[in-house]
Amino acid sequence: MGNRDMPEGRPPAEQPAGAGVHGAVLVADEENPFADPGLPPHEHRIQDIDERAAKRSERAVALLFTVSMLATIGFIVAYLVIPNDKSIFVFPIGHLSAMNFALGLTLGVALFCIGAGAVHWARTLMSDVEIADDRHPIEASPEVRAKVHADFRQGAAESGFGRRKLIRTTMFGAMALVPLSGVMLLGGLGPAPGTTLRHTLWAKGKRLVDMNTDQPLRPEDVVVGSLTFAKPDGLAERAEDFQDEIAKAALMIVRLQPADIKDKRELDWSHQGIVAYSKICTHVGCPISLYEQQTHHVLCPCHQSTFDLTDGARVIFGPAGHALPQLRIGVDSEGYLQALGDFEEPVGPAFWERG
Repeated sequence: MGNRDMPEGRPPAEQPAGAGVHGAVLVADEENPFADPGLPPHEHRIQDIDERAAKRSERAVALLFTVSMLATIGFIVAYLVIPNDKSIFVFPIGHLSAMNFALGLTLGVALFCIGAGAVHWARTLMSDVEIADDRHPIEASPEVRAKVHADFRQGAAESGFGRRKLIRTTMFGAMALVPLSGVMLLGGLGPAPGTTLRHTLWAKGKRLVDMNTDQPLRPEDVVVGSLTFAKPDGLAERAEDFQDEIAKAALMIVRLQPADIKDKRELDWSHQGIVAYSKICTHVGCPISLYEQQTHHVLCPCHQSTFDLTDGARVIFGPAGHALPQLRIGVDSEGYLQALGDFEEPVGPAFWERG
């Protein structure tokens, strides 16, 4: 029984007898052991018989779509206006990033209101007459296709999409504005890095400072077989940009016998067998921390990329794509180890602009 079989606008009491059932089997018998329970009598909603109630529902749906549009605008304003470092206290959660809280709240309201508006529209204004249809072969015959098209046209008419212009207009507005939230999030990728990935704090004259003692290093402080980690002089751990800078400038220092160094440039850039290489693995940027004294190999603990420090720190195992950058070092007038310039190539993993 389709919705065309039900008289529209007629209260349930006036429905014809048998209007709430479908199919031919009303009572179970030997041939058909399962009776068709049929459909319950259709009960009209208040919106079906009272146009004022329908108008109230229409305004409620439009209000939800309008709130969604305002929330999307609030999302954009919050992204542009609220500083990244501003925090607020939200009970009972605690201190939160003001921007993250505002973005999450406004985007959540925008998406919720679109969903709630659509649900309220469907439950109060669209046709709620249940339609029972017989099973049919999976292939679509011309008659079925014609029926589908007819049902679609009928459903579109029953939804009120064509005549309820207020809902249609506000829904289009809400759906058009919500994607702007995603466009604004692209700005969260940050400014273009420019040449910042190619340069570190190392420069000519910068002393090598021990990461553990925070003291400048002398050649005699580095013994054969030891692994020492260093940072540029003047970079304090309490500095706001410490993590950003140490991620590029972290250095490991190893003292080798000059006779063991196979690479000529490595030997020229060393000082009395002391070589300085970037601590940042060239695979995905993990800090290298494992040193094998007998072979002079260093190992990245993340994915086991292995580098030979006697041969220009070239890759001998693992997924790393290229050798560790070497820092050219010497001593200053006071006998402290110093850099003679910056790395000549970017440290860490490769990136698409690298060349």
